[in-house]
Amino acid sequence: MSDIFEKVKTVVATQLDVETSAIVPEARFIEDLGADSLDTVELIMALEEEFGCEIPEDQAEQIKTVSDVVELLTSNAVSA
Repeated sequence: MSDIFEKVKTVVATQLDVETSAIVPEARFIEDLGADSLDTVELIMALEEEFGCEIPEDQAEQIKTVSDVVELLTSNAVSA
């Protein structure tokens, strides 16, 4: 899981232009990391590209924190 977290952290830092130190599992994308709705869509697309998977729209809508992304990517919920 730590490898996935580190990859997610890198993608989030790049997409949202935030310091990696601010990206902790409980960080909320909108409230804590300053993302808006367009940022979150672009972030999901970047994560799909990085991990070679597809995140279904209904699951993408449920993603609120960094931890949510890591859990989704480590589960069988996304298809490669």
